[in-house]
Amino acid sequence: MSTIRWTEDDQPRAALWHSESDAPAPTRIAVVGDDITADAALKLARAGTTLLWRGDYHNGRQLLSAMTRRLDRQRTARRPDSPSFLEHRRTRAERARLQGRLVVELEADHSLALRRAPDVRAACRAAYGPPQGPMCVALSELAGVLGAHQWQIKGVPIAALGSRIHPRYGVFSPVRGEYIDLVAAAPLPRPLPATAFDLGTGTGVLAAILSRRGIPEVLGTDINDRAVDCARENMRRLGLQAGVRILEADLYPEGRADLIVCNPPWLPAAATSRLELGIYDPGSDMLHRFLDGLPAHLAPGGEGWLVISDLAEHLGLRTREELLERIDAAGLQILDRHDTAPRHPRAADAEDALHAARSREVTSLWRLAPR
Repeated sequence: MSTIRWTEDDQPRAALWHSESDAPAPTRIAVVGDDITADAALKLARAGTTLLWRGDYHNGRQLLSAMTRRLDRQRTARRPDSPSFLEHRRTRAERARLQGRLVVELEADHSLALRRAPDVRAACRAAYGPPQGPMCVALSELAGVLGAHQWQIKGVPIAALGSRIHPRYGVFSPVRGEYIDLVAAAPLPRPLPATAFDLGTGTGVLAAILSRRGIPEVLGTDINDRAVDCARENMRRLGLQAGVRILEADLYPEGRADLIVCNPPWLPAAATSRLELGIYDPGSDMLHRFLDGLPAHLAPGGEGWLVISDLAEHLGLRTREELLERIDAAGLQILDRHDTAPRHPRAADAEDALHAARSREVTSLWRLAPR
């Protein structure tokens, strides 16, 4: 972990630096408070200055919101029509970069010494682990940590389980139910699979679905250590730890299974932070490795289930022909396909920058087997 250094009240100061987007520790620091305006803050941020907030906590949140509104208005003024996906990504990345220049200092116990600040210690311990000393983070990141902690405490209701899944910070939350319902409803191979793999398990929600459907041995894998801890915790909450094992692995574990399920990130684009790894798959790497490795990891007579949206096709990032060619090149045949339309609010939000693509989106479960 790197260190951030600044001068305050004529005294040299230092703290650890943490950034989920792997932004380097800032070197130009200005200590600011309640008297700074959003315009002045944006001007400093654009000039490369990081603003260390010492004012009222709620005023800091309002300043961040005001900066964001100004950035959005400026983007709309420059290009009022619907942006392309790449333009949309560039705009979002630039907005996140400038938002990230408003930072706060967490004390040595992860507390926040600002007026009217909430108690953030439990949320920060859940996200960052035990404190190692004073640490600076972006205020926008801290807001995400606090929101994720509420998800972790309250859980996300999963109708197919009749229970809740509790996501941790940095683990993709199963708030979109389409892909879960597809796995819960698709016909299982006959005879009933004795073993199943859930690749990229995340919170473990699909592994739990497979176990509840009667598969005696389910193994979920994930390369993200936060996801591994999260999935194991969810299996304990659901009482499924005897039938579901969670392993830290880069996609495939050793051995074969009767059913292998993978819900890879749906968009073949670069993630700008670790938090986006559940959405973006650079070069469709995970998708391709799943397809290419499937024949060698399926037990005789087994099936692979690919759960994926066609949003990338509507955004011009991948064609249906390219997907079919990859399936064929991997030596696989398509047994069946089950489709569903999205139900999340953004699909019907005409103000969303990607509404034209989202309104046509279809999520599919492809049943695959070796030829």
